[in-house]
Amino acid sequence: MKYTQLGRTGLKVGRLVLGTMNFGPQTDEADSHAIMDAALDAGINLFDTANVYGWGDNKGRTESIIGNWFAQGGRRDKVVIATKVYGNMAADGEAPWPNHDKLSALNIRRAVDASLKRLRTDYIDLYQFHHIDRNTPFEEIWQAIDVLVQQGKILYAGSSNFPGYKIAQANETAARRGGTIGLVSEQCLYNLAERRAEMEVIPAAQEYGLGVIPWSPLHGGLLGGIIKKQVQGGRRASGRAADTLAGDPAVRAQVQAYEDLLDKHGLEPGEVALAWLLTRPGVTGPIVGPRTAEQLESALRAAELELSEELLTGLDEIFPGPGPSPEAFAW
Repeated sequence: MKYTQLGRTGLKVGRLVLGTMNFGPQTDEADSHAIMDAALDAGINLFDTANVYGWGDNKGRTESIIGNWFAQGGRRDKVVIATKVYGNMAADGEAPWPNHDKLSALNIRRAVDASLKRLRTDYIDLYQFHHIDRNTPFEEIWQAIDVLVQQGKILYAGSSNFPGYKIAQANETAARRGGTIGLVSEQCLYNLAERRAEMEVIPAAQEYGLGVIPWSPLHGGLLGGIIKKQVQGGRRASGRAADTLAGDPAVRAQVQAYEDLLDKHGLEPGEVALAWLLTRPGVTGPIVGPRTAEQLESALRAAELELSEELLTGLDEIFPGPGPSPEAFAW
């Protein structure tokens, strides 16, 4: 595994990030532990989760699965654990209680302690804001984070799903206060088929020294060889990606061209989608969310792929980005 610095920090993390959203809802605890063992053995050291993962009536379940894995010993000090705060932890059908979500100082304090308990650890390496909070000023958010850093409960703060102007606002506020170093990472939707982050999010992250951690690198399965799998399986696939293909001929033609290009080069679509992200400026590493050990092995192969200039040019022709900023906005 190759390593890089997380943004402007001294923290070293692998070029692939283990996403754990499937742990609990789709992958049972034993298999989840096996995947984490395999990831750690392969050198992946940044594990990403969130307090709401587990979903429905089982919010927090994913953190608990990770905590049980940590409790087996010999693992915690090798892992950079990243979790998130924002969503309400009320079970489905249960009325949310005021101040039990978003980014108020009160909820941040409460949510950190709950995550620490589920994760069975005494500190969180990277604590991420899962979404912007339009009603809580950054002065209050950073005051809460300063206290948690001083208490040793968290080491770094990051954002997720922030627009570029909020990244700027957050870090300018942190700089004025002179407390924490501000945001050190941004976790955003970014892949070959969804490149809008190149217009303002990634430029803002680079300007302020944030590492970019893309989520949904296969765009919900569209970039994972879905058409080829349909043909080989002899039946129509189900799910959101399949519905998108069926309902949008233009998208299907684009995905078909992508798969044809990679078939010509003898490469697997899902592996190329990950490898392409590793060529992008500012990207620390994409989040891979394997449901099985085989899917993890495919992701690990992607980390070793070297994409030729010819192939990169062909990918740009199929999935053209918006162009550099600010030209993408004006000329």
